[in-house]
Amino acid sequence: MTASELLTRRHAGLGEIVEVLRAQQAAKLDVVTTAQNLWAAGGSLRVANADHQLSVDGVSTCDAVLVPTASADADLATKLDIPLPYLRRLRAGKTDLYDANVNAWLADKPDRRFLVRGLRDTASTQPGVLRALLSDSYRIVDNLDILMAVLDGIRRTDAEAEVTQTDLTETRMYVKVQSRQVAEMAPQLLAGYRSPFTGASGADNPLVFAGFVVSNSETGRGKFTISPHLVVQVCNNGMTLNRHVLSEVHLGGKLDEGRIRWSSDTQATALELVGKKARDAVSTFLDRDFVRAQLQEITAQSSIPITAPSETIEHVAKKLNFTHEQQEAILRDFIAGGDCTSGGVLHAVTSAAQRVADADTAYEMERQGLRAMSLAAYHAITV
Repeated sequence: MTASELLTRRHAGLGEIVEVLRAQQAAKLDVVTTAQNLWAAGGSLRVANADHQLSVDGVSTCDAVLVPTASADADLATKLDIPLPYLRRLRAGKTDLYDANVNAWLADKPDRRFLVRGLRDTASTQPGVLRALLSDSYRIVDNLDILMAVLDGIRRTDAEAEVTQTDLTETRMYVKVQSRQVAEMAPQLLAGYRSPFTGASGADNPLVFAGFVVSNSETGRGKFTISPHLVVQVCNNGMTLNRHVLSEVHLGGKLDEGRIRWSSDTQATALELVGKKARDAVSTFLDRDFVRAQLQEITAQSSIPITAPSETIEHVAKKLNFTHEQQEAILRDFIAGGDCTSGGVLHAVTSAAQRVADADTAYEMERQGLRAMSLAAYHAITV
């Protein structure tokens, strides 16, 4: 796999994501360096003496050449105080001006230190990928370590839980964990609903399973989080309970300058904390009393009739900054679901999220499902 092929996966299984993350670890190039050792050329970022090359004369240092992802371009814009829309316009058609702008502002503070996070194929002469340009105070806790710590935390509880889905984007990893042994009936919430995927009836499949979603960013795009997540049996819709999220920020002491060697930097303390949070999540979220209490709260807001679906969903979409395409998908699933209540809006948002190709967008939609139900209920009552 090339460096760019290692960046994303959608609807992957546990075995696949472990394979990809291990390949990422082997391809990682993480360097703490100063601005004077960075410069843009041809739209790529060059990092002076950051990589190694093997020749008949032995091993020598060489410059690393990394092509920024969209997320890394956003880092450059933020760190160098360049307007991001402008920088993106330059990348699209004026690479020489892109280079000139980046280099001018790097030269403005030559001693400023950064953590450069890249991926490169050591067997190829092609440029690698610049994943992020971060503060040298960023505490590095990587996806593979997070995943293994979470799995270990689950094993230590003897819980009957399994990883049902993983997703990887340029900015985040998502891991869904579910327990089919911890389930509650939700007959009122699902009474009038049918799956837009299969047509199966919620009344005939009223179970809701306990679970949680683990999320982590290696590139400074948010905290490590564990969010409780209820999964509807009839359609696999997920309800994320944002009020109960466990999280940890990636911020620590300053990193030493130079290339970071992961074999000697295990981040043991941080990973121990992740394992403890995973055990806390299992004991709290994979609990029938917890699931029952959450379903009671959700059901209490789910039965408000929606008599003007188009207007209500348009209102919800505006409040939650959904795109026009997302709004249309939600409306289609609302109609197909047949549940003309505020709970039907919840189901429509979370089912539409499953079809979204971009995992970051999909998880954000799913995270907004319960908020969408509340907004729909309020709109139906007050308008």
